[in-house]
Amino acid sequence: MFNNVSEDGVSASVNAGNPSDFKMIYDASMQMLFRISFRIVNDEEAAEDLVHDSLIKANEKSLVFPSLNDAKYWLIRVVKNAALNYVKRKERERKAYEKVLYEDNHGFDSGETKLLKKESVNKAREALKKLPKSLQEVLLLREYGDLNYKEIGKILGITEGNVKVRVFRAREQLAKLIGVDDVFLPN
Repeated sequence: MFNNVSEDGVSASVNAGNPSDFKMIYDASMQMLFRISFRIVNDEEAAEDLVHDSLIKANEKSLVFPSLNDAKYWLIRVVKNAALNYVKRKERERKAYEKVLYEDNHGFDSGETKLLKKESVNKAREALKKLPKSLQEVLLLREYGDLNYKEIGKILGITEGNVKVRVFRAREQLAKLIGVDDVFLPN
């Protein structure tokens, strides 16, 4: 029925921009393209949309194919790639939703958790006040100012090595003052 053969027996080219040629391409390939797309995406509506998008792309670009079979082969590749990309995108979306849901559930603190955190923060602040001024400075700049050792050294006028030593000593003394078992660390 759709041989697309010219009078001299040679396959004639097919222009997807020509309405009659486009109808011929559509009628000859739609069902096959839908089956391919559906097998990949496993969703009828999405499969149909992907096939129609591919056919529209060929039509809008007025692509000219050497034969009807060449048009079908091109459309198969386009539909297959579109379907595979659709599946990848849906998988990324699913993972993103799961991540958001997981983080939302993990971010919920009970009243007890909030109280323990508050107590730990207060205990750490009190212990920090008990440190010598030189150790307080470096620890505050390092932990709360988020500065590196070199920057802290420049600010305080001491060597980078001296900053490292002071940070180590400050952390060590804080651990002794607070007691590792008495600090609430959420999972």
